[in-house]
Amino acid sequence: MVKLDILSDPICPWCLIGKTWLDRALEAHPDHPFAIEWHPFRLNPDMEPDGMDRREYLTRKFGGAEAAFKVYANIARTAEAAGLAIEWDRIARTPQTLDAHRLIHWAGIEGRQTPVVAGLFRAYFSEGRDIGDAATLAAIAGQAGLDAAMIAGLLAGAADRAEIAARDAHARARGVTGVPTFILANTHVLTGAQPQRVWDRVLDEIAGREDV
Repeated sequence: MVKLDILSDPICPWCLIGKTWLDRALEAHPDHPFAIEWHPFRLNPDMEPDGMDRREYLTRKFGGAEAAFKVYANIARTAEAAGLAIEWDRIARTPQTLDAHRLIHWAGIEGRQTPVVAGLFRAYFSEGRDIGDAATLAAIAGQAGLDAAMIAGLLAGAADRAEIAARDAHARARGVTGVPTFILANTHVLTGAQPQRVWDRVLDEIAGREDV
């Protein structure tokens, strides 16, 4: 097996696009050697716990509505080219994602990380649900095969909040400045949403070495 560590945030559209292209490469290589683990990186670590109105967030982040429109027009074009139907108009709020990352962490213990990550992306980008909301997160957990009641209980407390924040800070200290970031075999780093052809080439190279 080859370890593939992925740093991402479930409200990051480039992370969704990157996952989509990676998934297609993995489907094309059903015997791929990747053992995937997802790691926390919050786009907005200082976001207030209840999140904020998305229009206000984008205006603040990009210095005005016009600048935000230009940035997201490019993202929308890329998403469409990747075959993704993102429901931008349904996203009312930008959440604090600490609890979403706690859920991803707990899913890893149960071997359900990737289904939970997929559920978070779907809930936010396709269904316009607030993934900063504990009830929403518990429902996503249940849909991915976890014990929803147990997750709801954990979210009501402070379990692993400090650990997630520390792992986020550690990634930044190591030089990670944006996501998605892919770390292959703890050696090679790929930054940004990589097209399927890049992953196809990586997987072909790995397979070639194994055949030697």
